[in-house]
Amino acid sequence: MTVLDFTDQFASQPQHKNKVGFISLGCPKALVDSERILTQLRVEGYQIADNYGEADTVIVNTCGFITPAVEESLAAIGEALDATGKVIVTGCLGERPEKILERHPKVAAITGSEAVDDVMRHVRELLPMEQNPFTDLLPTAAPGARSGVSAPVREATSHGDVFAPSVKLTPRHFAYLKIAEGCNHTCSFCIIPKLRGKQVSRDAAAVLYEAYRLVAGGTKELVVISQDTSAYGVDIRYRESEFQEQQVRAHLTDLAAKLGEMGAWVRMHYVYPYPHVEKVVELMAAGKILPYLDVPLQHASPKILRAMRRPGAGKQLDTIRRWREICPELVIRSTFIVGFPGETESDFQELLTFLQDARLDRVGAFPYSDVEEADANALGNPVPEDVKQERLARFMEVAQRISAEKLAEKVGRVMPIIIDEFNDDEGDAAGTRLIGRTKGDAPGIDGQVYLYAGEFAGQIKIGDIVEARIEESDEYDLFGEVVARPAWLPNVPQMGHFGGH
Repeated sequence: MTVLDFTDQFASQPQHKNKVGFISLGCPKALVDSERILTQLRVEGYQIADNYGEADTVIVNTCGFITPAVEESLAAIGEALDATGKVIVTGCLGERPEKILERHPKVAAITGSEAVDDVMRHVRELLPMEQNPFTDLLPTAAPGARSGVSAPVREATSHGDVFAPSVKLTPRHFAYLKIAEGCNHTCSFCIIPKLRGKQVSRDAAAVLYEAYRLVAGGTKELVVISQDTSAYGVDIRYRESEFQEQQVRAHLTDLAAKLGEMGAWVRMHYVYPYPHVEKVVELMAAGKILPYLDVPLQHASPKILRAMRRPGAGKQLDTIRRWREICPELVIRSTFIVGFPGETESDFQELLTFLQDARLDRVGAFPYSDVEEADANALGNPVPEDVKQERLARFMEVAQRISAEKLAEKVGRVMPIIIDEFNDDEGDAAGTRLIGRTKGDAPGIDGQVYLYAGEFAGQIKIGDIVEARIEESDEYDLFGEVVARPAWLPNVPQMGHFGGH
């Protein structure tokens, strides 16, 4: 049978009209879960709807971390219900079905986080596929999952390819690489362990083969994520697994070293300040991975850190100084909570003093809000809302000044910039203006670099890494001009032809 004959016979079969809409909310870790579900939808022949009008049902991957995120998730569920009448809810808020049903009793199904198989079972019930002799041979279980299992078993599937989606929700040039799920901490303001369970790490080989595939497909930046990246491997006792005929420990330093050999930018997120992180910083100083750490410090007052049940109370500044001694180019990003229960003006002043002494490069903050079932709700001395907002404004004023000063130090330097998008004004020649990021800027949360392409206008593509001279700065962003367009040469064979870029 010729290819043409096969194509003609396939075309004569009834075409699937089952279209699934998808809404993904929350953090990058939830985004990876969405990629896994979308991958399995595609494997089983479902089409992805671009809008409510095309959707036969909608999957909403929810966030349930803080009150505003819960409200956003509930609103999205309601909107999807009004539009289609068939909604499957998954994700963190799905671990609290009573909260969803109280507001939306007509949802078709509710699953928790990491529930690819459960979501797919409900999709098949709502939208059964037509029988087709050519497509019925496709697998119906997520790659790496056991056959016949209707609900996922985290320990059984966490080390297989089920963690390596082939559908990406990020641009081709960067990807989130999830190395573990869950968390072993008991922070008083957080319910992630209740929603996602204790930490479950992937084998190093599974992570590395996924990274290898991504880089081979043109990904130039790997953003390593988990709930507690520093604790990677502790739950599986840092066991070894085989990657390209070598045994690699499931330990952050070993994993970072191997990822750094692939030639892509490797960025570390959600890194707790454990002692062994110094070894990771040494890899940064050696140019193996990006000199960037996202460290969720949350506060600086020892009293508040103890109330939060956070590790390393009172030692944060010493740790940061050691890291910077090892790697002077290190960029540190962190987030903080202001107005935590019991926070006095003295506690807040300790936080401001720490911020001025630590001179963190990238800083985010938000006022404390109660999270249902969080232990912090039982703490006394709540901070009035107006005081929270006033402290937040003062905090961000200091953070903004430090950011402006640190960015001003980059003016005059030539820096590598990864290009995320075009920014042409009306009347500009195509590709004249660009928006990118330095090695010190993570996608979606940090600053940007606004560039003129100059003589390279029209030659630069999204995802290219160019050299640019920084000419100006403001509180959060840099401005400059492209001066070179070097070839990108990773240490991984490339699939297809990418023209060296």
